[in-house]
Amino acid sequence: MTSRGAGKQVRKSAAERRGEIVAAAARVGLREGLECVTRQRIADELGVQPGLIHHYFPVVEELVAEAFTSATTAELDGLLPSAAAPQSVGEDPLRTLQRFFTLISGAEFDDISKLWINARHLSRYRPALRDQVVSQELRWCHRIEQIITEGMAEQSFRCDDPWAAAVRILAVVDGAGAYINTSADQRMAPLADLARRIAEAELDLPVDGLRSP
Repeated sequence: MTSRGAGKQVRKSAAERRGEIVAAAARVGLREGLECVTRQRIADELGVQPGLIHHYFPVVEELVAEAFTSATTAELDGLLPSAAAPQSVGEDPLRTLQRFFTLISGAEFDDISKLWINARHLSRYRPALRDQVVSQELRWCHRIEQIITEGMAEQSFRCDDPWAAAVRILAVVDGAGAYINTSADQRMAPLADLARRIAEAELDLPVDGLRSP
């Protein structure tokens, strides 16, 4: 005889369900664009009714903004982990930046570059998304500033203004990524080392000082 409870599903907590919805929205945003983050699309992604999405996100723009934040936070923590993160233990600031410039030169981050372009465009019309774009931009700048400051303390870098250097480095990274939707094939090769070279100059490092050994 089969047990009645054998196929019983475990009810998810509100926090788990909400996190699942945001994660699904982040996946859709990365693959298809933030315009595609709708209640129906996320319900289809999860195999649930749109009413469930509405229950957690009565205002769909809040889901769009959280989807962007979720995706870009994961990107930041993967590319430039904070000093407390497990993957950065034993890694000095120089190696952190060397790894960063190696990773961003790969095609695996093309989707996140497209997401940033998408979000910056839509943020003109969507205040909730704009707030998150600004917040994430500043978070990125502060993370780079922190790494530069740590490197200066270890005498790996020399820099008069870590904040300004971080802003300029990120502006070049973003600028190079701006072509990802159009003429990337023709433009990316000449731009491949631009951000790294700018960072080397900002941090008073020799040419190729931020190239991974």
